[in-house]
Parts: sequence; structure tokens; C-alpha cells
Amino acid sequence: MVPDVESNLVTTPVRTRFAPSPTGLPHVGNIRTALFAWLFARHHGGSFIVRIEDTDVARKVEGAVDAILGSLRWLGLDWDEGPEVGGKYGPYFQSQRLDLYHRAAERLVRQGNAYYCYCSPQRLDEMRKEQTRRKMPPGYDRLCRNLSEAERRQKEAEGITPVVRFKTPLIGQTRFKDFIWGNVVFENNLLDDLVLLKSDGYPTYHLANIVDDHEMEITHVIRAEEWLSSTPRHVLLYDAMGYAPPRFAHLPMILGPDRSKLSKRHGAVSVAEYREQGFLPEAMLNFLALLGWSLDDKTELFTREELIKSFSLERVSKTGAIFNIEKLKWMNGVYIRGLTADEFAWRSIPFLERDLPPDVARPLPVEYVREVMPLVQERVKTLLEVTPLTRYFFAENLDYDANLLISKGMDGESTVRALEMSQKRLTELKTFDAGVLEALLRPLAEELGLKTGQLFGTLRTAVTGETATPPLFQTMAVLGRERCLTRIQEAIDRLKRSS
Repeated sequence: MVPDVESNLVTTPVRTRFAPSPTGLPHVGNIRTALFAWLFARHHGGSFIVRIEDTDVARKVEGAVDAILGSLRWLGLDWDEGPEVGGKYGPYFQSQRLDLYHRAAERLVRQGNAYYCYCSPQRLDEMRKEQTRRKMPPGYDRLCRNLSEAERRQKEAEGITPVVRFKTPLIGQTRFKDFIWGNVVFENNLLDDLVLLKSDGYPTYHLANIVDDHEMEITHVIRAEEWLSSTPRHVLLYDAMGYAPPRFAHLPMILGPDRSKLSKRHGAVSVAEYREQGFLPEAMLNFLALLGWSLDDKTELFTREELIKSFSLERVSKTGAIFNIEKLKWMNGVYIRGLTADEFAWRSIPFLERDLPPDVARPLPVEYVREVMPLVQERVKTLLEVTPLTRYFFAENLDYDANLLISKGMDGESTVRALEMSQKRLTELKTFDAGVLEALLRPLAEELGLKTGQLFGTLRTAVTGETATPPLFQTMAVLGRERCLTRIQEAIDRLKRSS
């Protein structure tokens, strides 16, 4: 049993669920909902269930289920029951549970809590247009609510396949308590008679989720704020079915920095896109947890274990949560800097192998990658930035403008002389490490009558093709003597050809 906490509303073994529809790639709002349900279950030692609500056949997207489950796995949100895991309340795909919904709908009709509606899509469309013209609230006009038996038989004789609608009470109020919103009251006369079972035999969300949450013994429904206005209908359905309703928690919307609803114009919205852009799962998990929840006014970095220990619905805000991509990048950079050199190398390899030019041999030598990565670990905020910053460590051919070799205050002739002298001295070195290189090249600048910045800038471009890199001597040491000497010769030849 769970202790009596969370506003005295948690008193039974907790069972939460994440019930996505496979109608597209999972976006941050979906996964934030899954995370909060998962954290609540883990905090209370309960069970987290995944159920795929795939009854919207027309909008089902191929590969969406794999994307949903893959996003959960990437973030480490394991599930106790559901696809690939099983469980005694399965199956966990609604398309495999149609008999349950049919029986529920038929039972509601028999009880007088629902009725068959024969209105055509054309009539419903005309009705909505007329309501709009008259500036009336949209909603079904209940034409079929009180059809006689003879009228129903006539409709069936015409071959019309009806839908099943819920017979919403016309008077009174429906009340429920929400963890986040407190006591919520809706006037029944503002609720229309929603469709429970469509003419194709598939249930709507409203019927299917009620039946499944009851059958799967879900104790807490944690979902997006957009479902708050549907909850009174669900409470009425629970009552009509004789089911005890679960506890509800409706999470605040996720907004862009301009406080409008988060959309693609605010950046990537699919969790898979953030993964492809080089965000770490532990950073993403931490960031998503703070979208609407906080422990206090100052703590921003949490391990998974700390989130589980600290999470409570009492600390979830009603206010829309701002999705700030710059804050996510900052947080990701913090997590990257916290990786060991080996971890950073292993996380970077998939991005290097994906994004480096095709002429770079694969697989990349792991030991060499381990040498390269510490040079950029402090500079990157995402793993996507690793390849542009390290390309010259792996590519054989550099492509740059020869003029970049000429430092300020130098000309082509003095640059060639500096490169040739550097090449000669480097060739004579017995060891090729950062300390030895610095001890050689600093005095050489003075000998050549140059500032160290002039010589080092020229050498940096010669060996990397870039004007800004990690520290020159460490970079040269990792590149190695042979590659540095070859590139310095290519730089000399490039300058001579351009003069």
C-alpha cells in the first residue's frame, strides 16, 4: 500500500498508464506526459502501463508505434505492462480489444444511457454550419435521442449503420477533483451527446479509454490539459457503467518562448528529432521533468533517482510550461561536460560515422576517437556539434582558401618561410607531444621575427584548414607528426600556386 500523501488522494497501489495514439511521431508533450506518469508510479512503488490507442484507423501512421516505444526506451522509461512486455490485463493494443467496447456500448444502450444515432455526415455538417451562422455553440442537436422503435426500424431498413451516442444528462452538474486544478465543476447542459461507437465499429477515445482504464485497474490518469474539458463526460460514463473513476491530473500546456502553443516553428517537436540533434537522454529527461514541475525555486539538475524521489503532483503548476531550446542546450552541455572521456567518445561515434564525409573510412578507430574527443568536450552543447569541430582529425583532404594561411601583418613570402622553417624543425623532433611542440614553436616565432599568434595562426590553418580550433599543440599532437608534416607541405604548395 502507498502512504497517504499527495493531498490525501493516494491510498491504493498506484497504476498509471501512457496511452498514445500511433498517428505520428511522439512529440515532447506526449513524452512529458509519459514521464510524469512514470515518475508518479515509480515514486509510489506502483506500476506504469503502456497502452496503444490505435482505433483511429484513418490517421494511423506506419512506424509510429516503434517510434513511441523507441522514445520511451531512449529516455529509460521502462514499462511494467504493455507491448513487448505483456501482462495479465492485455492485449495492450485497443484494436485487439474491440469486443470489450462493443459490449460496453450495447450495455449502455440497454440501460438507457446511450442511443443509436442515424444522422448522416452531410446532415451533421449542415447542422454545424447553421449553428455557426446563428453564432450558437457547436454540438449535436439530439435529433435521434428520442426516436421511437418504429422510427429506428425504418432507419435500419434504409441500410443506415448508426453510431452510438451517450445520453448526457440535460440538467445538473458534474464534479470531479483534479490533483492540479482542484475541484472542477461543469454544467451538464453545456455538454453534448458524444459519440461512443463509430459506424465503422471502432470506439471513440471517450469510450475506449474508460473501458480500458477500468479493466486495467488504472488508479491515476495523468494526461494533458486539453482533456480537462472531456473529463466530465468521462465521469458521467464511469457513473453510467458503474465503475469507480480513477484520480485525474491534467498537466499544463507546453508553450513556446512567445507563450503560444509549442509548434514546429519553435524548433523540433518530435523526441526522435532531439535525439538526432545530439541531445543526451539524461539531459532530455531532466529538462522535460521541469516543464510544469519543480522541486523548489533553484534546483535545475536532477539524476533519474533524484527525480523519482522528489516527484509529486502537488508541485505541478497550472501555468503553461515554457519550452526554451536555449535552456535545453545549456543543460545538455552541462551533461556532456559531466561525461567521462570514454563515455563522450562512445556517445560521439554514431554522429561522427553518420556525418563525416564518405571518404573517411568506417568504422572509426575507437582509440583515436578517444584521443580527439577531450579536445572539444568543453566546447560542445550537443553531439551534433562534434563532427564540424573535429572533421579535420579524420578527413585526409582539407579544403580552405590559401589566404587564410596568411596571418595579419604577414604576406605570402613570410608565410611560406615560416611554414618551411616549422616543417624542418618539426621533422627533427624525437617526440611529438604537446609540451615538446610548445617548447619548439614559441622560440621559433621569435627567431622568425613573428608574434606567436601569427605563427600559431598560420600553423593552425595549415594542419586543420580552420582558423579556430582547440589548443594548437594538443591538436597537432593528436594529428601526429606524419599528418602535420604532410599538411604543412600541402599548405606551402597551395601558397606557391596562388602567388
